[in-house]
Amino acid sequence: MAVSQHRRVAIRSGQGVGKTALEANLMWWFIACFSYPRIVCTAPTMQQLDNVLWAEMAKWLDASPVLQMMFTWTKTRVYMNGYDRRWFAVPRTATKPESLQGFHEDNMFFVVDEASGVADPILDAIGGTLTGANNRLLYCGNPTKATGGFAESFQGDGMDWYCMTVSSRDSPRTSKENIAALEKKYGKNSNVVRVRVDGLPPVADSDVFIPSYIAEKATMNEPLPHDSPVRLSIGCDVARFGDDCTVIAPNIDADVQELKIRNGQDLWATAEDIIFEYLFLLEKYPQYPGMVYAIIDDTGLGGGVTDILRHEREARGLNQLEVIPVNFGASVPQEDAAANYADISTWMWSLVRDMAQSGRLHLPNDTELIAQLSTRKYAFAGTPPKLKLESKDIMKRRGLPSPDRADAVALSLYQPVTYTWEIG
Repeated sequence: MAVSQHRRVAIRSGQGVGKTALEANLMWWFIACFSYPRIVCTAPTMQQLDNVLWAEMAKWLDASPVLQMMFTWTKTRVYMNGYDRRWFAVPRTATKPESLQGFHEDNMFFVVDEASGVADPILDAIGGTLTGANNRLLYCGNPTKATGGFAESFQGDGMDWYCMTVSSRDSPRTSKENIAALEKKYGKNSNVVRVRVDGLPPVADSDVFIPSYIAEKATMNEPLPHDSPVRLSIGCDVARFGDDCTVIAPNIDADVQELKIRNGQDLWATAEDIIFEYLFLLEKYPQYPGMVYAIIDDTGLGGGVTDILRHEREARGLNQLEVIPVNFGASVPQEDAAANYADISTWMWSLVRDMAQSGRLHLPNDTELIAQLSTRKYAFAGTPPKLKLESKDIMKRRGLPSPDRADAVALSLYQPVTYTWEIG
């Protein structure tokens, strides 16, 4: 109703409330109810646009015999049968302003999904096209940043924007048990709960090593094509029994795949999980010529996994498997970085932070991972002072869980002695 009555609508929300279904249904409403419309939908990445929003359009078409009689869906366009050049909707990735300019029609509708991740020049280009009599604009997304065009739509003149905030707490579609668990782990006022549950922007936290907006940004960075990967790696943070989890992070050219979470399994099972990931990656990329790096947290229990993997490498002829043990308390292997970071753990987390901020790292949209990355603090230690992450003991005293998922991701980026990332 808001979109039907207002030219500009902005909706910020928590996760799982049905944003994508809403966007798809609004596009079907507009294309079915107005003559010769042009609809443009966009998102920060091709993955988000094609695999989520545009696929949702196809889902609702398949559910409606009426729409199926009227419209045709393709990977690049939805159009009214017989009017494919003047009555259509198209997806456009929000990477270049010029790709979203040049659309003009009396009946036009722009839908911006995950609007926090879209750069301001692109949002400005979209706004500049809204000159027709029935031109409408919808922003939707989690408010991962407190600044930028999406955030400003909630701060400006109320006559320009009709704004809505939707909390995951109020939606019948979300798990209240998961929300309660997230609050218990990270706090009701933590940024991860504000953004991913309450639909509110993050607040500044000056002593957090990786600000929440950088961690969130990494989930929206466009991953590189995987046709011929340059580097394959598997990071593993090892636990055994108890509350902590063993986490395995496969990494294809700085595109971290879905994390494998294990609880209460022995070291042999963890080693077999890593070997399975190794074989899977080589099966997927049979022409890959390099080594697959298995980078293991070698502190404590992880040493057993390192030993097992080295034994199995020789026994089973896993010739492209290179096992790299890492002690989180060790000194930084790179001389220039050693001047800034107190230990190897802090340095590895700096790689996560810097690659995420520059757009070179893509992370899975894993709430626990983002929470772990964005709650660990830092201080300066030693003489001369160097950056140092707070210890896991201090985190636990603050009521936070061990950052096992974040450590596995950091390990997957590690290279010994020197670190050069030439991708992109």
